[in-house]
Amino acid sequence: MFMWRCNTGVGSRAVRRALDIDGEPAYGNDTNHPSKAGQPMVSTLHSPTQRGAIGALLALTLVTGLTVAGHPAEADAASAAPDPVWQSRASASYDALQDNLYTGAAGHGLYRENTDAAEGNPYSFLWEYREATQAALDLQGLPGVGPAYANSARARVAGLENYYAVAPGGRPGYESYLPAPLGTGGDVYYDDNGVVGLSFISQYHATGDAQYLDRARTAFTIASRGWNTDATLACPGGVDWIDTADNTTRGANVTGLAAQLAAHLYEETGENAYLRFSTQAYDWNESCLKQSAGLYQNSRHDDGTVDPTLWTYNSGAMIATATILYRATDDPTWLTKATDDARGSLAYWGAEGRLQQQPAIFNSFYVKDLLLLDSVQHDPAYRSTIEQYADATWRDNRDPATGLFHFQPSGGGDYLPERPAATLDQSAMVQIFAALGWSSDRLGQIS
Repeated sequence: MFMWRCNTGVGSRAVRRALDIDGEPAYGNDTNHPSKAGQPMVSTLHSPTQRGAIGALLALTLVTGLTVAGHPAEADAASAAPDPVWQSRASASYDALQDNLYTGAAGHGLYRENTDAAEGNPYSFLWEYREATQAALDLQGLPGVGPAYANSARARVAGLENYYAVAPGGRPGYESYLPAPLGTGGDVYYDDNGVVGLSFISQYHATGDAQYLDRARTAFTIASRGWNTDATLACPGGVDWIDTADNTTRGANVTGLAAQLAAHLYEETGENAYLRFSTQAYDWNESCLKQSAGLYQNSRHDDGTVDPTLWTYNSGAMIATATILYRATDDPTWLTKATDDARGSLAYWGAEGRLQQQPAIFNSFYVKDLLLLDSVQHDPAYRSTIEQYADATWRDNRDPATGLFHFQPSGGGDYLPERPAATLDQSAMVQIFAALGWSSDRLGQIS
């Protein structure tokens, strides 16, 4: 394991990140993207918000006790600078990801699915690549050292276009696996496209560059076309899981993530179509899949059956959506919903070791969504729970010789060193450590 510490001067890894010496491609294979295929992206006429314009070079500012525009929050958030241990752990875990799973320039700047290179595809699926991308984006938000990750974040975001294709008949989407020439292509999963959109939002917040907001719009257009319009189904509505004629599943995750992306887009553009979709999707999850405060069953099937499995990221998407809608509308009902879901979910996930048993990647969504709410209405229980989980995972699931995390086949649970380390799991832990290292005045930008 190679750990780069900010107090040791500009080490080799810092130089590589800042100068992009890793040979990352300047841009992905985006010749099929709408902007490259005679389909111009929607032009954004508004100015980036103040949040979006804040760059990675923002000096660390302590949160004051002032209340802004009636929001109780930012005022109440803890103002202490984050513990530097989280930045150190995030950087070390990212170094291990890059050393062991990144394919480099010769591999088109992509990732392997896991450390067992003898099996599977030569490159990861979109889901893994997106999470590695988000890891770089979250590192970019760290105070002080964030700019050292700007080139990596930009290259990773650009590389998402390697997964973009337009199917015969003109149906575009980010596919589950690389289309030609790098792979054989795959299906369009609407949850994948929703989280790709959230990564574009992250990069927009970091840079203020409107091209990323345009791309978030494009990803939303893909994800939202999955809204099911069959009025004969039990609990009609919800977002389909996959863009195929034989899809029979509408999920809490895909619906909640689409709602979250739409809420961001409404906040940034003020366009009511995004508000209507976000509230419609949120309401469907609440009325059709809610088990209790903060807990949402996994999915409904067209035959009327329900998969009752509970996952942390389904809790998180609803907390985040309500938080963003509160900020965007000033309607206190949304803050109440977000807070109720946070408290209800913490009471469940924080008991009996349940959080540790969840896949790390699902927890990465959940903890960032809790921190987003914390930026609006502070509750020390959020960070306390997250830090306990992060500390335990660093201690119990990490191989100190390699810096890689090993979990059960589920992606969570006890240490299992014989299971190959996975890009998905490693990226999740980078995201969690990085989020804990963000300064409190910037947590409102986390996504």
